[in-house]
Amino acid sequence: MPRSYPDRPMVGVGAVVFRDNDVLLIRRGKAPRKGDWSIPGGMQELGETVFAAAAREVLEETAIVIQNIGLIDVIDAITPDDAGRVKFHYTLVDVVAEWHSGDPIGGDDAMHAEFIPLHLLKNLGLWKETLRIINVAREMREI
Repeated sequence: MPRSYPDRPMVGVGAVVFRDNDVLLIRRGKAPRKGDWSIPGGMQELGETVFAAAAREVLEETAIVIQNIGLIDVIDAITPDDAGRVKFHYTLVDVVAEWHSGDPIGGDDAMHAEFIPLHLLKNLGLWKETLRIINVAREMREI
């Protein structure tokens, strides 16, 4: 199924990965938002659980192995074109996880990956939903 003008929503999985007080971010290598900072993630595959998809995507995009995965939130990302037709429709399932092993290296759909100190996030121009999800994940860790 094509990503633009799809017949139905596509399920994407994003992971907020913490290592101490840093969060794992990538620079996106593909549209939408190519070149922008984001959390790692991608499309769920047939027969794959959301948590397995998160672990696979983080490993493919960053060479990081994660553990202790939990659900944060679900976001409906619907982008219409100028005529009002749905150009993109993603159901984004965001999870929180902890770093287990590995050093970040951009791979697959990511042109760069690194752990960023939490206090620097506001300077990166993150999508407002990404910043909100990271903040919810931070609050989950403090409970």
